[in-house]
Amino acid sequence: MPYSLNLQAAVDTLRSGGVVAYPTEAVWGLGCDPLNEAAVERVLRLKQRDSSKGLILIAACIQQFEPYLDELTAQQRQELERHWPGPYTYIVPANNRVTRLIKGEHSGVALRVSAHKPAVDLCKAFGGPIVSSSANLAGLPAAKWPWQVHKQLANQLDYLLPGQLGGGNKPSQIRDLISGKILRNG
Repeated sequence: MPYSLNLQAAVDTLRSGGVVAYPTEAVWGLGCDPLNEAAVERVLRLKQRDSSKGLILIAACIQQFEPYLDELTAQQRQELERHWPGPYTYIVPANNRVTRLIKGEHSGVALRVSAHKPAVDLCKAFGGPIVSSSANLAGLPAAKWPWQVHKQLANQLDYLLPGQLGGGNKPSQIRDLISGKILRNG
């Protein structure tokens, strides 16, 4: 199937409340519409992930995150622009647009602008950010191959977007934008 048809099938799945696996910079990711609470709950169930941990959102460009960035200072915004797109996830203060399932028990929300073409294309075609969580059961290694996604998630996905990983060795670095503290090395 041509790439554009695969991409459209993935977008249609997201828009209908489904869960999609897709290649990211370093591992296979699970995505859904972050505004669809049932879809977010399904991602958490599929992964057997504790909802208190929260989830990462990815976007194609910083402009897709505008609804989440309205309380940042110019200096904080410049910090994001300096590192995006790229393998940097930032925790920014959550505003009232962020649901409890996305932020978990935290006061911030994790955001990343991807530089990996399949993830960027998916966010562009969807028209906004999507959930990005590694495509694996909680506690197991993240999937590096589509067959690992299928094995761990037992065909419970609605769609797997064909593609290649971006060649990264580790998941993205996670840093708190306000404190500068690195929460996960990348």
